[in-house]
Amino acid sequence: MRQVVLHPGEDGYWVAEVPSLPVRRGGQGKSKEEAIANIREAIGQWIDAARKLGRRAPR
Repeated sequence: MRQVVLHPGEDGYWVAEVPSLPVRRGGQGKSKEEAIANIREAIGQWIDAARKLGRRAPR
C-alpha cells in the first residue's frame, strides 16, 4: 500500500503523486478516478522494474 497525494493541476487535470518512491512517480487524469488508476499502474511498473534490477521497493 502506498500513500497517494491527489491535487488539481493547473491544466484542469487531477495529479496523483507517490512521495514514498525514490523517484517521484506521478499520474494524471481528467477525473480523480482516472488519476488514481494511472498512478496505480505507474506504481506497479516501478515495482516490477525494481524487482528486475534486484532492488527492493521502499516501504
